[in-house]
Amino acid sequence: MADTFGAGRKNPAATARIKGRKENGTVNGRVDFYDTYGGTIVVAQVSGLPGEANEGFFGFHIHGGASCTGNAEDPFADTGQHYNPGNQSHPQHAGDLPLLLGNKGTAWMAVYTDRFYPEDVIGKTVVIHEKPDDFRTQPSGDSGEKIACGKIMEWQGR
Repeated sequence: MADTFGAGRKNPAATARIKGRKENGTVNGRVDFYDTYGGTIVVAQVSGLPGEANEGFFGFHIHGGASCTGNAEDPFADTGQHYNPGNQSHPQHAGDLPLLLGNKGTAWMAVYTDRFYPEDVIGKTVVIHEKPDDFRTQPSGDSGEKIACGKIMEWQGR
């Protein structure tokens, strides 16, 4: 599908390096954002996901905050809420994305969205949550604590 939209033949427009909280082990990875006709292709590659047998679903969102910093109560508090420029109810936030599926601690996912372009989310954050988003509970799907985060940056050829 990526080749249908042309993403397989070019560099991403933006990228985020994912790092987890120390108490959650070694969660790390990368999320790339490809500019394509009418929207964005988001490609996530993550390893070190926690959980029983390292399997399960994890909430995955773009947040409106510009930093993966926080405080003792919430180490990623500065990520803010879901990216929601249209002031929509959950799960219609522009930053609401499909769940990540952990397979022995590793997840790979690609999705096309017309809710934003890469340039819209540069400077925002991408967050992985400890539980799956239920796509009902307001305001954020009852997806639990933030376990990993990455700031979305313009692609620099890294």
